Amino acid sequence: MARETFTGTAWITGAGTGIGRGLALALVARGMTVAASARTEADLAQLAADAKGPGSILPMPLDVTDEAAVRDTVARIEAEAGPITLAILNAGTNSEVTAEKFDTIKFAHVVDTNLMGAVHSLGALLPLLRKRRAGRIAIVASVAGYRGLPTAAAYAASKAGLIAMTESLKPELEADNVDLTLINPGFVDTPLTRKNKFPMPFLIDTDEAVDSIMKGLERGRFEIVFPWQMTAAMKLLGVLPYGLFFPITRRMVRSL
Repeated sequence: MARETFTGTAWITGAGTGIGRGLALALVARGMTVAASARTEADLAQLAADAKGPGSILPMPLDVTDEAAVRDTVARIEAEAGPITLAILNAGTNSEVTAEKFDTIKFAHVVDTNLMGAVHSLGALLPLLRKRRAGRIAIVASVAGYRGLPTAAAYAASKAGLIAMTESLKPELEADNVDLTLINPGFVDTPLTRKNKFPMPFLIDTDEAVDSIMKGLERGRFEIVFPWQMTAAMKLLGVLPYGLFFPITRRMVRSL
């Protein structure tokens, strides 16, 4: 995979807070024009005010669950800022879904935002990047997509879908000279994770997460995963047979 050079125009979804905001600021500092999308316009305005050049922020309010709006936004970015050379599909949400409170509306909202939001974005981006035979798309999933854990039925399903989708598309897009990167964070201190009611092992701050992602992009890695402690734990769970896996998750249920 080619190394990232951070030139041209970047598009980041979920850029108003957390990892997306940190990446937007980092790319502006590298000189890129960053089209920043999020649902909350006030967050984008604050991001633009806080950005330190030589690049700049182009606020692009957007709800990624609206496919037509996503296509319009991508077209507007290309018209106003030039061809998108790097897209980071980071928009995401989480709602606890359990067997006791199996809320189909919450489940659908998580899947629509996390998985279908990325699908809508790819639908707008891929024809452009494939035609130009250039560009990189980074898709933010999660180590939660490695294995299903209690209370995470919706979140884990959406992130597992992102991982499988990215793995599926990679060899096809390589033939078009379009690079794909899969970003799998563990627990990162963001406004979203602060809503969690359970202990979050190996929690890291946003700056550390952004630094790991930027280094991974620079080196052209396919998977960027961090922190190593959470990665090791989740990858181990991912290979355990069910006879060993379910006793662990049963203990998790009893501790809730």
